[in-house]
Amino acid sequence: MKNLILLVLTLGMIQALLAQTASVQVIHNSADALAAEVDVYVNSDLALDDFAFRTATEFLELPAGVQIELSVAPGNSTSVNDALLTVPVTLMANENYVVVANGIVSASGYNPAPPLSLDLYPMAKTEAATATNTEILVHHGSTDAPTVDIVETGAGAGTVIDNISYPEFEGYLDLPTADYVIAVTDETGSVTVASYDLPLETLGLDGAAVTAVASGFLDPSSNSDGPAFGIWVATAAGGPLVQLPTATAQVQVIHNSPDALAEEVDVYVDGALALDDFAFRTATPFINLNAGVEIELAVAPGNSTSVNDALLTVPVTLTANESYIVVANGIVSPTGYNPAPPLTLNVFAPARTEASSATNTDILVHHGSTDAPTVDVVENGIGAGRIVNDISYTEFQGYLEVPTVDGYVLQVRDETGTVGVAAYEAPLSTLGLDGAAITLLASGFLDPSQNSNGPSFGLYAALASGGPLVALPSATLGTNENAVAEVAVFPNPTRNELTVSGINLSEYTLTIADVQGRIITSNSYSVANNTLNVGRLAAGVYLLNIENGSNLAKTVRFVKQ
Repeated sequence: MKNLILLVLTLGMIQALLAQTASVQVIHNSADALAAEVDVYVNSDLALDDFAFRTATEFLELPAGVQIELSVAPGNSTSVNDALLTVPVTLMANENYVVVANGIVSASGYNPAPPLSLDLYPMAKTEAATATNTEILVHHGSTDAPTVDIVETGAGAGTVIDNISYPEFEGYLDLPTADYVIAVTDETGSVTVASYDLPLETLGLDGAAVTAVASGFLDPSSNSDGPAFGIWVATAAGGPLVQLPTATAQVQVIHNSPDALAEEVDVYVDGALALDDFAFRTATPFINLNAGVEIELAVAPGNSTSVNDALLTVPVTLTANESYIVVANGIVSPTGYNPAPPLTLNVFAPARTEASSATNTDILVHHGSTDAPTVDVVENGIGAGRIVNDISYTEFQGYLEVPTVDGYVLQVRDETGTVGVAAYEAPLSTLGLDGAAITLLASGFLDPSQNSNGPSFGLYAALASGGPLVALPSATLGTNENAVAEVAVFPNPTRNELTVSGINLSEYTLTIADVQGRIITSNSYSVANNTLNVGRLAAGVYLLNIENGSNLAKTVRFVKQ
């Protein structure tokens, strides 16, 4: 009787042990072509049939408290006897595990070639502890990637993982569910291997626990041209892993080199042809380029055969999710141009793809004329006055935000503001530029006779949509700018009267504008004996525009008390 009771108790204990389970998620991360699909056995039973690379199971219930054997066999195996790898494990009851299959099966064709392995992480999570957070288990599963750091660059969190090596895990990062940018760097933190968007909010991962796996080869050419390196995410629900997108920046390229030898150019990005036979006075739309890592932009003659023909190569590192304007300026030819600054790529950030207001046009001004002096730009169509001050070759002047109307007239003057270089109409409304952000470039030669009879000077607009630049139509340039060079006003500040010296006001047209360029009605002041009565003006800062016909000759600022 005693032995019977003992037997019943023993059988009960065995049944209880057999009833104990643990939850296990299996992730297939072996990038070997021979392991593109595998079969997974638990003991001798087929558990996963034709389980694909970069796929995860949901959390499966497996026996706990007793030793079991996990085996990996080629896809379409006939039994566990075909196993490539068998690993005995004893799982803890009611525990969660993540198991990642890594490594190489093939005898050759891979460098390095660590053998196939099952790398196990206990205390895994099926959900985040906080509903507004995402918890991320990080695993290094790339056989040819070095020991790396992971640095968060979008929100400025800095190094979040320090020195993780193949095939290590780094315990969960607990992050608010937002969108981030991460850089994978070498262990010194000085060389960026790759940069990725980590869009937790966009992916809807509130309250989720996920596993992020470094997967594939940094150098596919040394690894049978296998899958390229990336970071892939397994969710608790399983299924195909989710690839993190490479971090990018938006870049618009504008060809503004007027040299005949650069009439058409080829543009390469990291040795790959990006723009073929790209024409002078043409712009690309905003295109996505890799960000967070150094890339090389190279300019070669049109119909080049490779990046080895490049005339200019510039290394740049773009900031993720930023927008840039890149303008190619300068001269290629050794003779025939005066002056002849070399070909350059001039970069502006942050660029805009649209205006800050739907009723405005935002204008980025760039001086790209090799033989033009330092200049001012004065608006005299609506009386806005000087809008760009002392801009020199290759410089940008950050965005002007102006109402989208017609009637603007832009005078380009020397840096003293008194000698006219050229004048142009800017019919923003007619051009349909409501809500647009554009780049306005000085382009071509003031003196083509000294520059191989190249294209003449003009103002050209690059639209965010790209295409041929839009030429602004010419306007009449004033002829008496020098006559008003010595104009002065006094007293300044004034309460009632403002006297103008240096010219006879009766020979000019006068308008007064506020500092936003809005014209004050003519009955706000009167003129007598070269003196303006400004007593009716409200206290503030004003612009006195002195015009010769329809051309602005000078703008003088004064203060009304």
